[in-house]
Amino acid sequence: MHNSKLYSILEYFDKYEQNRLRKFLLSPYFNRNEALVRLFDLLVENINSKTKPDLEKEDLWKKIYLNKDFDDVLFRKNGSDLLKLVESYLAQQVYEENPIYKANFLIKAVGVKKMKELFNSSIRTARRLSRQQVFRTSEYYLGQYQLEKNLFDLMELKHDRQTKKNVEAILNHLDRFYLAEKLRYGCSVNSQTSMISHEYKLLFFDEIKKHIENYYYEDIPPVAIYYKIYLTQTDTEKKQNYFDLIKLLEKYGDSFPKEEAEFIYQAALNYCVRQVNVGNNKFLVEYFNQYRTLLNKELLIKDGELSPWHFKNIILAALRLGKYDWTEEFINNYQIWLPENMRKNAVSFNLAQLYFYQKNFNNVIQLLQTVEYEDLAYSLNSKTFLLMTYYEIDEIEPLYFLMESFRTYLYRHKDFAYNKRVRYTNLIKFTKQLTKIIPGDKKAIEKLKAEVAKAEEKGIASITWLKEKIAELE
Repeated sequence: MHNSKLYSILEYFDKYEQNRLRKFLLSPYFNRNEALVRLFDLLVENINSKTKPDLEKEDLWKKIYLNKDFDDVLFRKNGSDLLKLVESYLAQQVYEENPIYKANFLIKAVGVKKMKELFNSSIRTARRLSRQQVFRTSEYYLGQYQLEKNLFDLMELKHDRQTKKNVEAILNHLDRFYLAEKLRYGCSVNSQTSMISHEYKLLFFDEIKKHIENYYYEDIPPVAIYYKIYLTQTDTEKKQNYFDLIKLLEKYGDSFPKEEAEFIYQAALNYCVRQVNVGNNKFLVEYFNQYRTLLNKELLIKDGELSPWHFKNIILAALRLGKYDWTEEFINNYQIWLPENMRKNAVSFNLAQLYFYQKNFNNVIQLLQTVEYEDLAYSLNSKTFLLMTYYEIDEIEPLYFLMESFRTYLYRHKDFAYNKRVRYTNLIKFTKQLTKIIPGDKKAIEKLKAEVAKAEEKGIASITWLKEKIAELE
């Protein structure tokens, strides 16, 4: 039973949810088969136990039906029926958590039954719940569309030919939902283009862009924000699009639930990264400020954990801005939120980054030599910092040994993208050349600068540091 779909799904439930699900199963409206409740209890008891002993169908059968002979067909049917009830419970929870859904379905039911006594009260309830909604996502406008559509159907039942129909409200809400969803998924596709080669065929985006340019949508948060995100992705040269997006986030940032808000702010971060990568370093300040906004709004802590990648990105931005004291305080305060199985390595690596920027190179070596990183990105960054540290303290022998092992590491891992392998190989190549140039040798320095400039088109890891070291030789 441990490998069954039913058991696996029940493992997702904590004890609070187990209790709620059991009450659901005890409701005669949803379930009248007591055997399903007993089967549920036995499975949950096993899930909650520390040892999780093996579960055999025949043993479960004896505990459910006592002296009745084992019937495999009936046992499998019970499992299937219980799974369907679990699925119904999950759907019911979503329904209960969205009162506007209930209000809309009530209006629809009232219309189907032609319960004229409930017409006005059901409409007032739906209107009140609509006003109380906190978030203004595309789903909000879908709910408004459904509400207005149900109201239209009630008007039709009244055969009221004199009252003005709400067709404009129906279509306006439908348009807003459509535009917001179209833009949201278009932005999602654009954010993937650097990672996958698939070319999506998306209709009407030129028409949507022209339409939004001609009409006022700044009071519709999801349309206004996703349109500006779309522009930051497709018209990267126009930096005003980014600053317009930030103004909208300041105004509407709290109009979205946590997951969607994180996606929106990540789009702003992505624009900053692209600008920094092309040498526009003033966007490093923007990048750091947006991360601080995410921290202040508690959008980075999900399920009680902070992603090690966010942790590393925040620290690197702070270090590049010279905020060493802030970085140390951040590491101390936020390391408790890192996943426990990655905490030690993440803290060691990021402390090593801090020590490198502080030129405390002995501590860098001590930290990075004692940690093995299973994650490839952390491993690459660790080897890079170690390489730069050996160069900084003029430890040529360990530097050469590291460069050879680093090169082997790059070619051993076939899962590295070609452009990533090139970037790190170039760093190794040019760092080695640095060690062979005598300071003041203008001819050798100019030759190296020319080679670096040519290779920069394909990418060089830690290019800023490399250029600084070349300048020191002049």
